[in-house]
Amino acid sequence: MKIDVLTLFPEMFEGVFASSILKKATEKGLAEYQVTNFRDFSTQKVKQVDDYPYGGGAGMVLMPQPIFSAIEAVTKKDEEKPHVILLCPQGAPFTQAKAEQLAEKKQLVFICGHYEGYDERIREHLVDEEISIGDYVLTGGELAAMVVIDAVVRLLPGALGNEDSSRQDSHSSGLLEHPHYTRPADFEGMTVPEVLLSGHHKNIEDWRRKESLRRTLVRRPDLLNTANLTTQDERWLSEMKEDKKT
Repeated sequence: MKIDVLTLFPEMFEGVFASSILKKATEKGLAEYQVTNFRDFSTQKVKQVDDYPYGGGAGMVLMPQPIFSAIEAVTKKDEEKPHVILLCPQGAPFTQAKAEQLAEKKQLVFICGHYEGYDERIREHLVDEEISIGDYVLTGGELAAMVVIDAVVRLLPGALGNEDSSRQDSHSSGLLEHPHYTRPADFEGMTVPEVLLSGHHKNIEDWRRKESLRRTLVRRPDLLNTANLTTQDERWLSEMKEDKKT
C-alpha cells in the first residue's frame, strides 16, 4: 500500500512512521509512506496557502490551488486513482469496519487541514470521503491521519507477527475483546481464572466469548445492536442480564 500525506507540518510524521508496526510494515515491503508539504505547490509569491473567507468571518480558509496541485503530483497517470481522504470533524466517524475497508485500497491520500477550514471545492472535487476520529476539534488533521493510518496498516497481511491478533481485537468482531492474563498465575494473591490454566480449549473458547459479551454489555451495550450474535450468545446474554437484576 502507498500512503501519501499532504500537510503543512511534515516533521510531525517522522517519529510515527519510523516506529513500531508502521516501521516494520515498510521494512517488510507492505507499506510505503510519503509526506508532502502542500505549501511547496503554492503559486503565490510568499507560498501562501490560506486566505480570508468570502462573506467575512473568523479564521482563515485553505485555498484550493495548492492542494489540487499536490494531489496531481502524487497521482501517477498510469495507475489507479488514489483514494483521497479529508480529515475533518464533519466527516463520518472512524470505525474498525472503515479501517478494514481502507486496508483493501492500493493508495491512500490524506489531506491534513489547518486554520478555519477548507475551500468547499476541495471537498466537492478532490475528496472521496471525509473522516472524523471523534466529536471534538483538533488544531489540524495530522493527529487524526496518524490514528487512521496506524489502524489501517496493522491490518495489512503480514504487518503483525500473529495474523489472529487483528481478528481478535476489540470491535473487529463487533464486540469488545475478552480479558487477557499472563504469568505468573498468582500475583500477590490476584489469580488467573482457572479455566485458562485448564488446557481445555473448548472451555477456554467459551469463557473468552462469554467475557467478551459481558464486557460489551457493561461497557458498550450499543454494540450489541449490530453484533453478529449466535443463539448461544443470546442465551448467555439473557443469563447475564438476569444476574444483574438479582
